[in-house]
Amino acid sequence: MTGAAGSETDVLVVGAGPTGLTMAGQLARHGVRVRLVDRALDRVHESRALAVQPRTLEVLGGFGLADRMVAVGNPTVRLIVHAGRRQRSVPLFDLGLPDTAYPYLLFLSQAETERLLGEHLATLGVSVERGVELVGLDRSDRAMVATLRHRDGREEQMSARYVVGCDGAHSAVRQFTGIGFEGAAYPQTFVLADLEVDGVEPGAAHAFLAGRGLMFLFPLGRPASWRMVAMRPSNDATPPTTPVHLTELQTLADAYAGGTLRLHDPLWATNFRLHHRAATTYRAGPVFLAGDAAHIHSPAGAQGMNTGIQDAVNLGWKLAQALQTDADPALLDSYHAERAPVGRMVLRFSDRAFTVATTTNSLVRFARTRLAPTLLPAVLAPRFVRATAFRTVAQLSIRYRHSPLSTEGRQGPPTGPRAGDRLPDAPLAGGGSLQRLTAAPGWHLLLCGPPEGWPAHEVDDLTRHHRSRLTAHHLSGKVGAAAEADDHVLRRLGVDPDAHAAYLVRPDGHVGYRAGGTDLTGLRAYLRRWFGPPNV
Repeated sequence: MTGAAGSETDVLVVGAGPTGLTMAGQLARHGVRVRLVDRALDRVHESRALAVQPRTLEVLGGFGLADRMVAVGNPTVRLIVHAGRRQRSVPLFDLGLPDTAYPYLLFLSQAETERLLGEHLATLGVSVERGVELVGLDRSDRAMVATLRHRDGREEQMSARYVVGCDGAHSAVRQFTGIGFEGAAYPQTFVLADLEVDGVEPGAAHAFLAGRGLMFLFPLGRPASWRMVAMRPSNDATPPTTPVHLTELQTLADAYAGGTLRLHDPLWATNFRLHHRAATTYRAGPVFLAGDAAHIHSPAGAQGMNTGIQDAVNLGWKLAQALQTDADPALLDSYHAERAPVGRMVLRFSDRAFTVATTTNSLVRFARTRLAPTLLPAVLAPRFVRATAFRTVAQLSIRYRHSPLSTEGRQGPPTGPRAGDRLPDAPLAGGGSLQRLTAAPGWHLLLCGPPEGWPAHEVDDLTRHHRSRLTAHHLSGKVGAAAEADDHVLRRLGVDPDAHAAYLVRPDGHVGYRAGGTDLTGLRAYLRRWFGPPNV
């Protein structure tokens, strides 16, 4: 799949972090020629981003990676809040949410995430070209012409139908394209470290609240047992580039934890500053932005890497379909329409959470250090409160109901996921689950209700005319025969076992179209628009 040096390719992906690796993987598994370059000589070996949300595990399940990530990560369901000598245990992810196979926050080093994504990419025949920097980007009549500088100084010009910038906050793709990046920097400086810590309960996440700010300890497991994040005092003028030593880490920990912790064996440590910025558009013609190139924000809520990975999953299949079919040009416009609102929502959420956590306002400091440790367990005690908060942070509630790709057909079920919503998961009677059934590349048509009610010749014509793009599945609710689901699955989709409904599931696991009954007229019109003329 990898384009040779100086050749043409379908898509050039710039940046091989988690977003770029996912983008290249999504393109390759849909049969697209892709070239992936990164100016760094090696992948990261520090933890950096460390939390993988349930929705990210779901979308990477289609890559066959979710179970491998869980096997090497640390699923955590509890937060312990420390304020002086008081501490409270707050259950956050103990809900056993029935519509996902991953009802927890997975702590996993970014180094491990990149390793697993890179190994998966290699099985698809795609390699990361390292030490290759994008130094020019121009548009010709039919393609983008990229100038690449190799580690030996040699420059190469290559052409690509599309270019995707996954190259981070200082994105060269964004700068060459002239897309704005609006926002500002936060004034605080933070310390980040992967190390060993004595005196803290293992297996849980820990938050230490103080008037000066917050310190977190997250259970990593590897490459070190703990990730430490601590805010420096507001009057600390240490430059971000200053090296961080163990003695300084211990001093910070003592200030937050009252001398109860012993830090040792740090693998790495650094100072860092945070920004909140967003690209003014995610698309400029054949050029797209994803991940940190499109949006950066505070780590509050562990949203950054997860949002970037889901950007890639959303865009990858659309580029593949645009290259392989004569679909409506609005298909590619839907990327910005769907993902930019998500980026703005994440920016607002993380900014508000960060401001509350770090402000020096005396009233907020009092609430943070005195009221929060006492009230937080009570506020979060009701399951529906935790469920609502968790689903938002877990990115399970992201939906695209106002997207041009989302169409509600006639007599849709009164409940269940609507067009634009994420397809919920549920175990199937014959084994597996609903999301695993629809994980293979392409679109999936779920025909709900007794199979004899569906016009077999029309269904056969649809799948034959859109072969390799569309797979149909009957969900009959009658366990035993040729059924693939039971009544429980149909109820989750809002369908009575004796009724009929059609759900068309996109390659990224969201519902594109749904309708009640067995009339396929609306479905055929939807497919003509977004697939182009059928294969004959």
